[in-house]
Amino acid sequence: MFIATLIAKDSLNERDITAALAGLDASGALISRQSDVIDGRALDIFFAGDAVAARQHLEAMAGEVDVAVQPENSRQKKLLISDMDSTMITVECIDELADYAGIKPQIAAITERAMQGELDFEEALRGRVALLRGLETAAIQKCLDERVKIMPGAETLVRTMARDAATTILVSGGFTRFAKPVAQAIGFESFHANVLGEDSGLLTGDLDGAIVDSTRKDELLQSAARAANLSLDQCIAVGDGANDIPMLQRAGLGVAYHAKPKAAQAADVAIRYNDLTALLYIQGIAADRWITE
Repeated sequence: MFIATLIAKDSLNERDITAALAGLDASGALISRQSDVIDGRALDIFFAGDAVAARQHLEAMAGEVDVAVQPENSRQKKLLISDMDSTMITVECIDELADYAGIKPQIAAITERAMQGELDFEEALRGRVALLRGLETAAIQKCLDERVKIMPGAETLVRTMARDAATTILVSGGFTRFAKPVAQAIGFESFHANVLGEDSGLLTGDLDGAIVDSTRKDELLQSAARAANLSLDQCIAVGDGANDIPMLQRAGLGVAYHAKPKAAQAADVAIRYNDLTALLYIQGIAADRWITE
């Protein structure tokens, strides 16, 4: 059995529901039941059939409605692992940091190509960091204060899952100087990111230690699941770029959040319209159970 969850950006109407039922029928699904509309925005439809075909038909619906199709078992996850930049925060930190060095357009163009999967991640990262050589490290705190904003729904998602005893991990191809305060602000249990080289109050243009790339993110997911004695089916991974694809494919539920096309195609779910609280509806957690403060 599978569950198809519809989540409307504003409100779910009868036209949306009728279109979803018709789409599932066209996919060959056998619908067993459906829930009442949840919080005016979400609906669960339970069915047997081809999950891939069901997703394809549902995503072809008109309107600002996100769709998740998943097995009925292990719906509520016990481990959340998430990318940071453009996923848990609204910006790409390296692009914003580059603005203080006067080279944002140059670095942002490279970031975009790396996110699209057009460039080798490590090579592109080291190349961008080298361009920041000589920038005062004080710019990092200024960037945090002025540019870094938490993504809507991030705190509610992470704190609600943590309340329900889920492990929460922030993994970033960015930098620890940003990941640590972001993880603390949102409520993540732990974080992993790259270390910027610093000397005498200036960035050296180098990185210290191993790189957190797509392989490392995947390894962190697997090791965290083993440490918590969880199956991968009990894990949810969230990201938006090519660097996130291995962990999105590894987790029981991979969610591409407002993502680049390659990541959206690789994931089990693509959230295009809603904020991060959509991931709670996907897990069967309605708003009356959310931690909002």
